[in-house]
Amino acid sequence: MTTAVRWSDDVQAAAAQRLVAPGGMIVAPTKVGYIVMTTDRRGLERKFDAKQRPLSKPGVVLVSSLEMVHRLAETTPEIDALYERCWNEDVLLGCILPWRPDGLRHIPDDGSRELVMDSRATSCFVIRFGVPAESIARDLWEQHELLSFASSANPSGQGNRGVLAGIGDRIAGAADLLVEADDYVASVQPDRDADTRWEQSVMVSMVDQGGHLVPEQHGARSVAPVPTLIRKGLDLDRIMRFLSDQFPSWDHRHGQYH
Repeated sequence: MTTAVRWSDDVQAAAAQRLVAPGGMIVAPTKVGYIVMTTDRRGLERKFDAKQRPLSKPGVVLVSSLEMVHRLAETTPEIDALYERCWNEDVLLGCILPWRPDGLRHIPDDGSRELVMDSRATSCFVIRFGVPAESIARDLWEQHELLSFASSANPSGQGNRGVLAGIGDRIAGAADLLVEADDYVASVQPDRDADTRWEQSVMVSMVDQGGHLVPEQHGARSVAPVPTLIRKGLDLDRIMRFLSDQFPSWDHRHGQYH
């Protein structure tokens, strides 16, 4: 089994270097538990194999700044306002968005695209996912201009309960590095236990069935199609309030496929 190391600034640099290497794959802590992080096709294939997860289920893109969102994804001023509010209030959020044509150049030209996008050529761009993983992703982007792709570090369909020991032997043995910070993960939801804690982020689709951005609403009612909350998770109540403040119309369709 791969050796686990305690989270620290020194470990951040070591973790980033593992992911700079071709095919790198690590496990790192976030606000809602542990994730597998990769940066290229080989790493993504290792992730899917370790999780025994179908290749048709894309991971997420870890975004370490609002400027990075704008460089990678197509948005509208209303979507930008939602991201900015979540950023300023340190709220974990993932939105399904199309890629900007010039943003696509940041995806490695090694076949990674088909593993980080859904069938509509959209991806989930996630912000404020937690200090340890954010620091690693920021290092990769700012120092190497590398994107970080991620999925939860647990067998597909099972939770890791917010502890490194919960990721399972298969993932633990497949990773190049395991970064441990169980106390950080626990500190994010101190009033919840392993059975009641959130193990995922809220995910909001900002595209229609064809993968095109929903129209701006400009305060008008009954504009369609609308932003759709498709996955419950940490800070659900706050994000629903933010959506209500920003969009007169939005939908809640928990479980809708991405």
